[in-house]
Amino acid sequence: MIHAKDSKDTFYILNKKNNTPIVLIHGVGLNHKIWEPQINAFNNTVLAYDILGHGNTPLTQSQISFDNFSLQLLNLINELKLDKIHLVGFSIGSLIARNFASKYNNKLESLTLLCTVFQRSNEQQQMVNDRFELSKKSRSLSKQALKRWFTDDYINKNPTIYEKICSMLKENNMENFLKVYRLFVEHKDDEKFENIKTKTLIMTGENDIGSTPEMSKNLSKKIADSKINIISGGKHLCSIECADDVNNAIRKHIKNE
Repeated sequence: MIHAKDSKDTFYILNKKNNTPIVLIHGVGLNHKIWEPQINAFNNTVLAYDILGHGNTPLTQSQISFDNFSLQLLNLINELKLDKIHLVGFSIGSLIARNFASKYNNKLESLTLLCTVFQRSNEQQQMVNDRFELSKKSRSLSKQALKRWFTDDYINKNPTIYEKICSMLKENNMENFLKVYRLFVEHKDDEKFENIKTKTLIMTGENDIGSTPEMSKNLSKKIADSKINIISGGKHLCSIECADDVNNAIRKHIKNE
């Protein structure tokens, strides 16, 4: 396993194997470590990295946009000489992946959007606005997020994972976190979806209240070559709680099964 940084100071881990690499983009407030259930699950090379302002990757810009995150990814895969990739984005990572795919579709062999948001209702928008305002006031990240991300049963049976995710949240630089979180909160679904021509899997947890199955179904209508997979019993971090189901779905998708 390679642990390194590219020329732009992006931290990444690379599990070199064969075939087209799978590239994993984590969610806001987290880092590459959330992909532990995926790192060794595939026969392909797997690349996971820390997005700007997260984990071991700094954020130096005062103003950022999703284009900055796409350029970060483009620089990373170009330096690693990865011609084509299978791109998997989770939560805000899925929004980064959508932006990237709309600009650099030629770099993609497949796209997986995991727990993505699309066309929030007024009520759903107000909920994320309220959470953003609470984070600004408290200058901290609430553990209550994990109640939305995992089922109670999973949390009760996996206290070490609960604590690991809590530690990730505590490690955030709040100034950087809020810059990135604002992008997630204010996202307008304004990507040029007609530019996304690669085969796309849109997947979410059955019980994900922030990235609902309805959102996935509606987004699928905007992306031409797309299909939907709803993970039974899953919530927002179904990639951990329902890792086998998520991994099998990705595996089938990239193999065209």
